[in-house]
Amino acid sequence: LQIQPGEVVSVIGPSGSGKTTLIRLLNGLEQIDNGEIQINGQPFIHLDRQGQQKPRFMENAEHRLNIGMVFQSFNLFPHLTVFGNLLLAPRYHHLASDAELRQHACELLHKVGMLEHAWKYPHQLSGGQQQRVAIARALMMRPQIMLFDEPTSALDPEKVNEVLQVIESLAHEGITMVIVTHEMNFAFKVSDRIVFMEKGRVVCDDTPQAMRSGQHPRVEAFLKDVSLA
Repeated sequence: LQIQPGEVVSVIGPSGSGKTTLIRLLNGLEQIDNGEIQINGQPFIHLDRQGQQKPRFMENAEHRLNIGMVFQSFNLFPHLTVFGNLLLAPRYHHLASDAELRQHACELLHKVGMLEHAWKYPHQLSGGQQQRVAIARALMMRPQIMLFDEPTSALDPEKVNEVLQVIESLAHEGITMVIVTHEMNFAFKVSDRIVFMEKGRVVCDDTPQAMRSGQHPRVEAFLKDVSLA
């Protein structure tokens, strides 16, 4: 599986097909059994095989700073305000001066429509609002790559669109994105490529147009069972 800079790739497939495992492998949250993961042509994650010993999981931790991730559940720190959630990681990694970080946080909160809620705590926000904050928090590290693991699956139906609109706006900005989603219309709208998974394998990797055209019978059968306008 290869993803080019600036590409938006959506990963779809039935439940249990390995979509979440795949996306968690990409940033080292799950350990690979074989193969290698590279970023910009440089090794990121690989197995160090020495003689008969069990292979050791190795990673270049610096590359982690280039990857942002938004999870199904929002995972905001409950004891921190929205602003505090955004500032924690970049302060820890000394990415910029405090004044620059605060300015960047304000810009991102404005982008996701959450600036007026900057001093609220997570329990004071709706699910959709918390997920928009989670997106802004991931962007605070200025990642090259954004991973989204079913970012709307934990939301009330009426809150889904507000999060999808934010993700769609990011897609137009040229950020490399991998999105695991069950929102088929959204995936086919924003993606450069669609990856279809089943039983732990990538069964199909093609453009949205090719996926819709009926060239791939298994994908066509899957799409008939889901809502696709």
